[in-house]
Amino acid sequence: MYQVDFNNPIHVHFMGIGGISMSGLAEILLSRDFFVSGSDMKKTPLTEHLEDIGAKIFYGQRESNITDEIDLMVYTAAISPDNPEYKEVLRRNIPSITRAELLGQLMKNFAVPVAISGTHGKTTTTSMVSEMMLAADMDPTLSIGGILHTIGGNLRIGRSDYFVTEACEYTNSYLSFFPKVSIILNIDADHLDFFKDINDIRDSFHRFAKLLPEDGMLIINGDIDNLSEITEGIACKYITFGRTDKSDYYPTDISYDEFGHPTFMLNHDGKKEQVKLSVVGEHNVYNSCAALALADYLNMDRAKAIESVGAFTGTDRRFQKKGMLGDITIIDDYAHHPTEIKATLNAARNYPHGKLWVVFQPHTYTRTKALLDDFAKALTIADNVILTDIYAAREKNTVGISSKDLKARIDGLHTDTKCYYFPTFDEIENFVLENCTMNDLLITMGAGDVVKIGESLLGQ
Repeated sequence: MYQVDFNNPIHVHFMGIGGISMSGLAEILLSRDFFVSGSDMKKTPLTEHLEDIGAKIFYGQRESNITDEIDLMVYTAAISPDNPEYKEVLRRNIPSITRAELLGQLMKNFAVPVAISGTHGKTTTTSMVSEMMLAADMDPTLSIGGILHTIGGNLRIGRSDYFVTEACEYTNSYLSFFPKVSIILNIDADHLDFFKDINDIRDSFHRFAKLLPEDGMLIINGDIDNLSEITEGIACKYITFGRTDKSDYYPTDISYDEFGHPTFMLNHDGKKEQVKLSVVGEHNVYNSCAALALADYLNMDRAKAIESVGAFTGTDRRFQKKGMLGDITIIDDYAHHPTEIKATLNAARNYPHGKLWVVFQPHTYTRTKALLDDFAKALTIADNVILTDIYAAREKNTVGISSKDLKARIDGLHTDTKCYYFPTFDEIENFVLENCTMNDLLITMGAGDVVKIGESLLGQ
């Protein structure tokens, strides 16, 4: 594998430079005086920012974008082998590495690289950790999978030995990392276009845990089934968080204010301290427990850590209030897995509303087909569900699935939930305008472009 010398700037080209993680890596290299070029399909605020700070970006991926001046090409799992740039890189014999491999090599430059993993909650927990470190003046470098308003984006370049990043299991990319501290928030069946089954996923997280050195630390959800299978053979110690006193960190006395924000008592080592969050849902109670366990391991001031976690109001697309359409509240959320949907909709139940409406955009054909029954059951928490067409992302529909199949499953459960399907966003917007009434709560939900529906209704 090509090894990057971060003290010897070269020309690096990023295929898919506009991605949330790729753009962050590109910015880090620019800060170290590398010449950075890249390509993506369209202009976005992230690509415009990179252009403003010196990157050369091509819109559209063509073989003519690749020249012999490029020393290294970085690509993601989303790049197809028949991509014209990728084929030209191979033809010219230009060295190439994956996004994850570059991120892993970058981690070696820091004494305390922290990798935050799990099927759900990575962005929120990474953001909570970021807020704690910033409040403690630890001057970290941060790479977040969402937009954190405190830092005005998804990346912060610090000057200390602390580096915090999300660690995604898809394509086993996080197995290229070199963490000193890792968090595993949860393990669930997902990305079944890559993994064979839940056992394959569990094996992947086990291998991720074993990356930690002897003097490292694993912070892991103690409620994970057969936890010992994940922790067996790891070189370092581990700390658990979870629902009960079987874990090292656990909450009691959970309550909610009128906007669904939880307050709870954090229990650890015989002590209890109150934590009040500014984000919704029980799932964020456990995300904050993981973050506060990390704070203790890093010897942060406990009171300041609790205060900064409590002040965190969320990142973009995580139960984000987009605005009011008359008396109708419009929220946007990134949930695209049944477990996430249940967490978000249960959180919404504690939020002030009349009827609960969800506009759900299924994400990828393989995920929709593999988890069809689970999606149907999760969505029936809402009073009304509106389905868009499936967002294909990196896939083609080779499994013969559509949103009409999901509607049939929801209808077949014979609950009080009413389900509708429309093939276009315009039809959905018109239906919402005609049917949502005073004090209703409308959530646009999914990992695709469903957010555009709420923004269009609000004239944004």
